[in-house]
Amino acid sequence: MRKSTLLLLAVPGLALAACNDTKSEKTADALEDQADKVRASADATADAMEDRADTMDNKLDGVDSTAEQRTEDKAQAVRDKAENKADALENKADVVRDKGTGASPTPTRT
Repeated sequence: MRKSTLLLLAVPGLALAACNDTKSEKTADALEDQADKVRASADATADAMEDRADTMDNKLDGVDSTAEQRTEDKAQAVRDKAENKADALENKADVVRDKGTGASPTPTRT
């Protein structure tokens, strides 16, 4: 009798835990998708900036003009900023997953 009562109490608890894991997993997946979108958007923006920079210097001497180099540096800054934002989103996704599974968060090294 005692075992069946314990079993009846444990089964709904397991179902609830599985539901929470699914919700945590969906949230984490959404954060990772957002990180991918941030990277893709920044790459498109930076690529367009670099294309504009290439039109600033018509010479094919292998030496960038000052304006071209400045624009390419700005494009790289766009990529770097997006990478930092995407990394933060992915770290947040890891925390959400760890909380959903009951695991302790894993430290990240930056």
